[in-house]
Amino acid sequence: MKINQAKRFKGGAWEFSQEQPLKEPLVLVFGDRYLLENKDIFDEVKNLYPDGHIVFGSTSGEIMETSVYEESIALTAIEFERTKFSIVSENVSNHVDIEKMGLAISNKFQQEELNHMFIVSDGSFVNGSGLIEGLESADGFKASITGGLCGDGARFEKTLTSYNENPKQGEVIAIGFYGEDLEVSYANFGGWTPFGPERTITRSEGNVLFEIDGTPALDLYKKYLGEKADELPKAALLYPLTVQQNEESEALVRTILNIDEEASSMILAGDVPLNSKVQLMMSTMDDIAEGASNAAELAMRDRKNQPELAILVSCVGRKLVLDQRTEDEIEEVAEVIGGQAKITGFYSYGEMAPFAGKNACQLHNQTMTLTLLSE
Repeated sequence: MKINQAKRFKGGAWEFSQEQPLKEPLVLVFGDRYLLENKDIFDEVKNLYPDGHIVFGSTSGEIMETSVYEESIALTAIEFERTKFSIVSENVSNHVDIEKMGLAISNKFQQEELNHMFIVSDGSFVNGSGLIEGLESADGFKASITGGLCGDGARFEKTLTSYNENPKQGEVIAIGFYGEDLEVSYANFGGWTPFGPERTITRSEGNVLFEIDGTPALDLYKKYLGEKADELPKAALLYPLTVQQNEESEALVRTILNIDEEASSMILAGDVPLNSKVQLMMSTMDDIAEGASNAAELAMRDRKNQPELAILVSCVGRKLVLDQRTEDEIEEVAEVIGGQAKITGFYSYGEMAPFAGKNACQLHNQTMTLTLLSE
């Protein structure tokens, strides 16, 4: 596996940390939404890698090595030596629902040798839970899935993604990796603690939460936030919800992406099933950093080889809590996985990964998610 990495700030030139000739590389371009709106951005990257397969995703912060950047573009180009990959891109506007869109994406891959699928998804229009359900519903699907919902800082205005064209809204990109030569491991961990009374979801539809304990969900949430309610939906990133569907299921963290004042409802990044138990959550800087370390240890636990590439997808809510110490969680990960792996990634509106030791993917919020690859 050969890897080039570069970054560019607004108005600046590309700064390469590694630069070598690559043949038909996978080029991951994670950047600030405003910079990705430049009409020349695709041509600019295409000039760097004329035969590259270029995937764009807007972020709430760009990760490269042990640094976190803002208002920048982070580029990682990978040439695989023994692994084949293919890329499928679909737009939500062309499908009646997200589950059918996920199925349509999966059906375009050859299932027999599909090892892993990495998703770079629109973060504004896509219900991540429904997307995963659709992806995994294809006949014969047995690959693992990781990835994330793209971000837009803490603005929640719009997110951009694309494959081999200028970034746009509503796009979901799936990168499928084939063959047994690629070793993929993954994990996620949060570091958040529930507080306050446990309550029950009494009305919801997909990822829209209407009522908790028979009370309009938004009204109840505003009551807990107090003066911070005026800063919604940004303020919700500091106080996500833990959602547990039943006693046997793993609890999932859900972030609020938007609110509907008229309906007194909240739109979350993933499903909030009826009758699930919910609680508010909070965290500290130290807990967040420790959670990242735990995620890295889980991802490394059963690996046969040292990772060559680490793709990190962490939640914008974690970034807001860490503030000036954001790089702490990246440094924790780097220390655990070792210095050989090149690190890239982004801060997101939702993270996709199975729980450690399992294959079925879940949508997470407020977690550090790792995808470690080596050939």
